[in-house]
Amino acid sequence: MTNDSPNPALINQCVHCGFCLPTCPTYVLWGEEMDSPRGRIYLMKAGVEGRTSIDANYVQHFDACLGCVSCVTACPSGVQYGPLIEQTRAEIERKYDRPALDRLFRTALLSVIPYPRRMRLALLPLLLFGGVMRRLTGRPGDSSLQPAQADQLGSSGVGPRRIGDTLFNRLRAAITLSPPVTWRGLFATTPARTPATGAERMSVAVLTGCVQRISFAGVNEATVRVLAAEGCTVAAPPAQGCCGALALHAGYSGQARELARHNIEVFEASGVDRIVVNAAGCGSAMKEYGHLFADDPQWAARAAAFSAKVRDISELLSELGEPRAARQPIQARVVYHDACHLAHGQGIRAQPRALLQAIPGVELVTPAEMDICCGSAGIYNLVQPEPAAQLGARKARNIAALSPDLIATGNPGCTLQIAAAARNFGYNWPIFHPIQLIDASIRGVDPRRDN
Repeated sequence: MTNDSPNPALINQCVHCGFCLPTCPTYVLWGEEMDSPRGRIYLMKAGVEGRTSIDANYVQHFDACLGCVSCVTACPSGVQYGPLIEQTRAEIERKYDRPALDRLFRTALLSVIPYPRRMRLALLPLLLFGGVMRRLTGRPGDSSLQPAQADQLGSSGVGPRRIGDTLFNRLRAAITLSPPVTWRGLFATTPARTPATGAERMSVAVLTGCVQRISFAGVNEATVRVLAAEGCTVAAPPAQGCCGALALHAGYSGQARELARHNIEVFEASGVDRIVVNAAGCGSAMKEYGHLFADDPQWAARAAAFSAKVRDISELLSELGEPRAARQPIQARVVYHDACHLAHGQGIRAQPRALLQAIPGVELVTPAEMDICCGSAGIYNLVQPEPAAQLGARKARNIAALSPDLIATGNPGCTLQIAAAARNFGYNWPIFHPIQLIDASIRGVDPRRDN
């Protein structure tokens, strides 16, 4: 048994109680047992025991899973579904021969997104012709589809997950959901070292990320400013690369390990107290490095030591204790969206809320169905655009019901997904990472007008 095969011991922890069903996005959409965590675990068990083969029918149920791990939060038996879905997907990628276009599209995504230089080249056409391309492609999926209609499609055997497999829908989603692109963002860099303001409380290193560093450079800038203001000396090792989260969650475990090994080496050399992450999916993956390398005697201890240092930015600020930098008012009704890999993957809910509520003038509210994924889920909204669009629409409706002034969420994928869903309904909500609102409060500016 290896880390790239479903672990029978983890599978057998499931008692098939059904508490996971109402928290699973695909079960909520389609009402199909095999598109629930319980059903997928049953399939995993059948696969391990040789009672079923890894064919197209088997694979589609795992492709349909968002990997949001909301089921882990709901499970009274403590079933670790996250490692199970990653192991199953790794086994699928080893043993299943995907149709040529599907294989090509997935390979292209994972050959570009985790590599900033390639991403810059891929995003250049959007910088030059993005407006025209988005107008031509329209929205990524039929977001107006109601849940009842989705249930009917799912039970008929031609549900949204099958429709979403078409190459045209995937290419359209890639354009519609593409991140904002500016010349400044394409070539933004984070200073290799930023000194603490006043006496140093802690030395930290920040992960600058892939999409984050190119399309959300402002989040990295805000992260460094806030950490420095709160007494941290901040390193941003220039040699760092992708954390491997997208590859890990998609079943490309070999690529994930290669990327992880590089970053372990780079951040070890920085000699810092903590490694700070401002993207939920990245932080979740980095905290799993110990598991990823559990079977590798050369890397297991190093990976575990690395993971022990990883903190989400909200987690780190809470760890520091009483803020040093005074907060100025921001008068705004703020909807906080829980990114799945922050709330479910890392168990971090209270810290970002407490930090936002500490800003004078902020009225913090949470939408209905807070535990249902927005549909982003790594590359899910690109490879399964139809169900992703339905979930995005569902999230946008719940947010709209609260009449927000702005949105806060701790993951770049959620930002892109919610923004695209909002546009379909005619909303243009400003969406920020919580650290950007904290930074704006410290600097005494309105984030909506801060350039």
